[in-house]
Amino acid sequence: MKPAKSKTPRRPLLKKGTQTSLKDPVGVYCRVRPLSFPNQECCIEVISDTTVQLHTPEGYRVNRNGDYKETQYSFKQVFGTFTTQKELFDVVANPLVEDLIHGKNGLLFTYGVTGSGKTHTMTGSPGDGGLLPRCLDMIFNSIGSFQAKRYVFKSNDRNSMDIQCEVDALLERQKREALPTQKTPSKRQIDPEFADMINVQEFCKAEEIDEDSVYGVFVSYIEIYNNYIYDLLEEVPFDPIKPKWNSCNTPVRNTDFIPPQSKMLREDKNHNMYVAGCTEVEVKSTEEAFEVFWRGQKKRRIANTQLNRESSRSHSVFIIKLAQAPLDADGDNVLQEKEQITLSQLSLVDLAGSERTNRTKAEGNRLREAGNINQSLMTLRTCMEVLRENQMYGTNKMVPYRDSKLTHLFKNYFDGEGKVRMIVCVNPKAEDYEESLQVMRFAEMTQEVEVARPVDKAICGLTPGRRYRNQAFREELTRRLELRGGPVGDEQSVTEILLQSFPPLTSCEILDVNDEHTLPRLIEVLEKRHHVRQMMTEELNKQVIAFRAMLQDFDNAVLNKENYIQGKLSEKEKVILGQKAEIERLEKKTKTLEYKIEILEKTTTIYEEDKRNLQQELESQSQKLQRQFSDKRRLEARLQGMVTETTMKWEKECERRVAAKQLEMQNKLWVKDEKLKQLKAIVTEPKNDKPERPSRERDREKIPQRSVSPSPIPNAPPIRLRHRRSRSAGDRWVDHKPASNVQTETVMQPHVPHAITVAVANEKALAKCEKYMLTHQELASDGEIETKLIKGDVFKTRGGGQSVQFTDIETLKQESPTGRKRRSSTCAQTQEVATESEWTDVETRCSVAMEMRAGSQLGPGYQHHAQPKLMIKECK
Repeated sequence: MKPAKSKTPRRPLLKKGTQTSLKDPVGVYCRVRPLSFPNQECCIEVISDTTVQLHTPEGYRVNRNGDYKETQYSFKQVFGTFTTQKELFDVVANPLVEDLIHGKNGLLFTYGVTGSGKTHTMTGSPGDGGLLPRCLDMIFNSIGSFQAKRYVFKSNDRNSMDIQCEVDALLERQKREALPTQKTPSKRQIDPEFADMINVQEFCKAEEIDEDSVYGVFVSYIEIYNNYIYDLLEEVPFDPIKPKWNSCNTPVRNTDFIPPQSKMLREDKNHNMYVAGCTEVEVKSTEEAFEVFWRGQKKRRIANTQLNRESSRSHSVFIIKLAQAPLDADGDNVLQEKEQITLSQLSLVDLAGSERTNRTKAEGNRLREAGNINQSLMTLRTCMEVLRENQMYGTNKMVPYRDSKLTHLFKNYFDGEGKVRMIVCVNPKAEDYEESLQVMRFAEMTQEVEVARPVDKAICGLTPGRRYRNQAFREELTRRLELRGGPVGDEQSVTEILLQSFPPLTSCEILDVNDEHTLPRLIEVLEKRHHVRQMMTEELNKQVIAFRAMLQDFDNAVLNKENYIQGKLSEKEKVILGQKAEIERLEKKTKTLEYKIEILEKTTTIYEEDKRNLQQELESQSQKLQRQFSDKRRLEARLQGMVTETTMKWEKECERRVAAKQLEMQNKLWVKDEKLKQLKAIVTEPKNDKPERPSRERDREKIPQRSVSPSPIPNAPPIRLRHRRSRSAGDRWVDHKPASNVQTETVMQPHVPHAITVAVANEKALAKCEKYMLTHQELASDGEIETKLIKGDVFKTRGGGQSVQFTDIETLKQESPTGRKRRSSTCAQTQEVATESEWTDVETRCSVAMEMRAGSQLGPGYQHHAQPKLMIKECK
């Protein structure tokens, strides 16, 4: 009796805490490929196991100071030119395979310029397999004896796995084998084209394998070409009716290969990105898995460029999925619970090399491919920079994963959990110096990005070691059955076994006539044998009847089982039909939603572009307002300074004018007082009855005596003719005398010592002096030349120039003593009648009085421009 099926224990809840919060940096390794020629110039040198140094080649040694520019970059580990594929695999890929078998995700990609050895590192060469075949070999060496039968695990289009019993898996195998196109790989000879690549001499196996579980390996192979995803394992049927067109817009031949349709990226219930509709092939050995890879590798797009004979024109992604399910409590069959399936994934990415079109001489399709390759790699770099900034500075900027299919596919590795490792492949030749420099900078920045550490899978809760206990139980049961009556040897027949069960015959030889014992003994033995025979016949008949009954029961049971199976199959077919209808409905709904999502993405792109434009416009307006505000404040400060300077200037000018006016008024009052004193003296002086006109000599001697009035300055020294001297004789002067001035013959001439005489004022002369004097001549109202000396102070301006502030004006005027106005003809006679005695009357004497100008320091009798005024009577 088969024991009852035990209920699966509930999966223990994973406690949130230490492991989910731990993060590890992205592991970045560097591999330097050998030079193509021995005498080729090298620009990269391996300093240590973790450091490389870049030297500036001869053609780039144009640094500012003329020195060689050497930069060093550090990695987790550096592999030199003599590193083998085995050494690289043990350090980089072996831990990722260990994590894959223990239910953890991993990502490994190669990065570098074109021709740096990325494809060789990932795939390998004949006789020297790369990382990919070594990973497959380690996986199957570890789980070879624990693999489930084919189709026990069944992949679906939701990035998950379904599980079915062995009977359903057997039906699935029979159904697929009956198809005309057999997809189940059959055992055949290995293709010699890649036989050397998978012939790994070193045996490698993971440690601590869960022996109470069964495993299934699924592989898929895609490429990202011109930012479109293509399935390299998809078998595209040829349609002879529908015309096919190539890239040149010409019909292709019927024998040409028709490229598959591009695939869409979707997100599963765990927020992991996957390629919808991608072909996943279940493989059971390293040879079978690599054969699938090689079939897709032939479809990958490669081209010949100036830098690489076989340059990858697309990013290739080889995905290895490992499904793991525990055995039931008996350790015999797979536990039929989908929740207990652990699905882990290892992505091996061979990135296309970044290149410069001016070096590859790309044009047409090659130019477009290079542009898309560089754009996707630039998006990868931008995502890394934003991730590092968010992690280092605590910002929450949006990472632009959706800008490229490459970054969008591996979004869950950076935002979720898993182990990420990158191999930077560099070519040390001098021609790749600039590209290698950019690659090194990107690698150095990538090391600062941290990824969440993957957590350990939950334990199912069943008793460990149940597989081997079940095997031991079966071996012991077989041994005991053999001991209880099973076949002992192959040479002993059934007849011999039956004869051995009869009583042995006695001796039948009769030697004496009187022998009475032999025959009775023989008769007795034969009777016993006959009795045994009858018993055995009866037992045989009973067993035959029982066996017939058992056969009938078995036939009935088989018939019932068949009926039950047919019913189940019909029910499942109905369920399948319903599910197909539901799938079609969901696919239509999905297409509608994808169309809506595409529209929303376009709308979002438009809105984001408008937002960026508005932000730029806002920033420009803000900067403009800021500049206007700064100009306004600068103008206000300048105006304030000008107002202050003008105010001070006018205050000084007003003070000077007030002082000059006061002095002028004081002089006028003094002159009036003097005139009144002289008038009083004339009035009070007694007149002679008969005045006599003195001679001209006497007039010349007496006129000064009568006209001289007491000076306001007591004890004034006698006046002597001399040059007039400035009050600021100690300063240097600029004597500005225009060329149009007329030379006067006056006794008093302005004289300034240490003066720089110029005809035109210039900044050089003003910079050397502190005072400025302009000699200006103009014609007075009486026709005489009037000379003005305009004086000022020289100041330095803020802009570094010179300015003059005028402070004083001195006037020099020459008048003729005979310059009198003529009378009309009617008065001429009266004028001639006037006698010389009239010079002595009061009016004449008053008119001869001297006038004094304001600001003069001498008395009124000492002004050189004073004229005596004659009294002229009016005609009546």
